[in-house]
Amino acid sequence: MTLPVSVVIPVRNEAAILGECLARLSPFAEVIVVDSASEDGTAAIARAAGARVVEFVWNGRYPKKRNHVLLNEPIAAPWVLFLDADELVTEEFCAELAARLPESRAAGYWLGYRNTFLGRPLRHGVPQRKLALIRHGHGLYERIDEREWSPLDMEVHEHPVLDGPAETIRAPLLHRDERGLAAFLDRHLAYARWEAARYLALETGDTAALTPRQRFKYRHLDAWWYAPLYFGLCTLLKGGLLDGRAGLAYAFYKAWYFATIRFLIRERRRAMAP
Repeated sequence: MTLPVSVVIPVRNEAAILGECLARLSPFAEVIVVDSASEDGTAAIARAAGARVVEFVWNGRYPKKRNHVLLNEPIAAPWVLFLDADELVTEEFCAELAARLPESRAAGYWLGYRNTFLGRPLRHGVPQRKLALIRHGHGLYERIDEREWSPLDMEVHEHPVLDGPAETIRAPLLHRDERGLAAFLDRHLAYARWEAARYLALETGDTAALTPRQRFKYRHLDAWWYAPLYFGLCTLLKGGLLDGRAGLAYAFYKAWYFATIRFLIRERRRAMAP
């Protein structure tokens, strides 16, 4: 059966990995690839696979890619699944969607992921999950009127705000981040700049719409112990050491990421001080 889901994949220069992601999406009602002026043939690969390509040029303001699609593009299916180019659906995941979506009353679903890092699968550590399956018309990503905090033109840390309950899909997606360590660090440096800017904005802003997990993060992100706590949680409490060198490296670089956010927050505070 055709799944009642429109898959949306935001991309920029993802020709090396997009093909495998698209090859698994034949059960879905439609596939929309939102491209930011790729220079490596990404759009041609998407069209050859039968996807609809939407060209997107970000002006540094609201909305970014995902909200742009939800607000402005025709959507064929009642559900919208947001995938990154390095995320792969599985037969188990599709089977669970087929079983649950027709009778569902949820406004969205949390999705879990099996990560790969440095070429090795991670079976332990802090689990990754995102609210990335949304009933069309029942939610948007947070509206954050940033002022070009980073070059990110896609909602990465913005959280979907739904008008109904969210449930969980048990079958995980595969997250195969195989772009290399340098790309991982570049990407997380951009994420850190954005997070530091948002942390400072929230100090004088409204936090009522934050989820409990977001509220904890932005309450403590500037604390000296936040990055070491994550490292210990990932390696010891969640068993990341059992994944060997890849698990240890993943925990180390994620702790580096949180420490970088803290140092950027302090650097920006000094710059803003009279």
